[in-house]
Amino acid sequence: MTKKRNFTIVGGGQSGLQLACGLLDAGHAVHVVQNRTAEEIAVGRVLSSQCMFDAALQNERDLGLNFWDETCPTVDSINFVVPAPDGSGSKAIEWNGKLDGPALSVDQRVKVPRWMAEFERRGGQLTIHDAGIEDLETYARQSDLVIVAAGKGDIAKMFERDAERSPFDKPQRALALTYVTGMTPRPEYSAVNFNLIPGVGEYFNFPAITTTGPCDIMVFEGIPGGPMDCWKEVASPEQHLEKSKWILDTFLPWEGERSRHVALTDDNGRLAGAFAPTVRKPIGHLPSGALVLGLADAVCLNDPITGQGSNNASKAAKCYLDAILAHGERAFDAAFMHATFEAYWSYAQYVVGWTNALLSPPPPHVLNIMGSAQAYPALAHRIANGFNDPRDFFPWFAIPEEADAYLQRLAA
Repeated sequence: MTKKRNFTIVGGGQSGLQLACGLLDAGHAVHVVQNRTAEEIAVGRVLSSQCMFDAALQNERDLGLNFWDETCPTVDSINFVVPAPDGSGSKAIEWNGKLDGPALSVDQRVKVPRWMAEFERRGGQLTIHDAGIEDLETYARQSDLVIVAAGKGDIAKMFERDAERSPFDKPQRALALTYVTGMTPRPEYSAVNFNLIPGVGEYFNFPAITTTGPCDIMVFEGIPGGPMDCWKEVASPEQHLEKSKWILDTFLPWEGERSRHVALTDDNGRLAGAFAPTVRKPIGHLPSGALVLGLADAVCLNDPITGQGSNNASKAAKCYLDAILAHGERAFDAAFMHATFEAYWSYAQYVVGWTNALLSPPPPHVLNIMGSAQAYPALAHRIANGFNDPRDFFPWFAIPEEADAYLQRLAA
């Protein structure tokens, strides 16, 4: 047994608490600093859309954190639609790809409080405090390693933007979430129903579980300055729901029909905003010279267009856990921090590349791929399961010649 080490994790979300529980299970002392109580999170505004695919869910199962397997509705496929450009209300492209393992979406207002309780049950120390730089200095003196898993506030600004890995310096979409009940289920089996509206934006929905039980989550991604960039004047829950339905009725009448009788799950089941997708350098330097390590959204923040945020958070936590446990009794120095992030980046670079590509107008070879999936079920299946492991999109999704060669093999 390696000697017991002391860890402080600032930020108790998907990545912070998952890593914390893994470190506790390995016999270490773990202090999690979280800026809100479990009760405040449970009754607060929704935090994300968090559709998690099989590999990320396996990380939770491995740590015994999978408390919703029996109660959360499953997401069984990816359904992709492009409306006809003539405004007729018909579909130009539609296909469905079955997932090899179901996805699940558990509202973080449900998950995080449960995980906070489980972390304490396993012997972790939980402090409710909005930590600043001075606090980090204290934690650095008390701990073998301080990990920052909080993506906002002053401490997030410690991590320098990595310009080489961050092609965008401003938001690429106006974002909104609407948690609803009463949506008509998709026939056959459930899906992430992904609709791409050229020049306007994207809309997708999927079943989930929230504080009030089963629900559906609507995710709106509006191109800035376009008709779906329409949330700034929305003030009330009622207006938010009305705006959501207006978008569907205007651009996606089949989704409008499914949503004819929806209601908000609760007044806080909504969110709107925007942020720039950003990769940061993983080491934060404190005034004293002490170093802290950034984790998940604090250093690698993706647009939700590919639904990878919570999947990335889970995979980052797993990668960091493996690196820490393999490091034995050595010091957690800058070389360790850099190597640990780069090990994660060797996976995350594919997620970032794929996500950022979807934020730009699609090149002809990508349009060809997405259209061809209608004719080739094997292609639809491969694209769907790429959401579980986006590395499988490369190189054929990224390079026109590779795409052409792959489609020719499928045709043959």
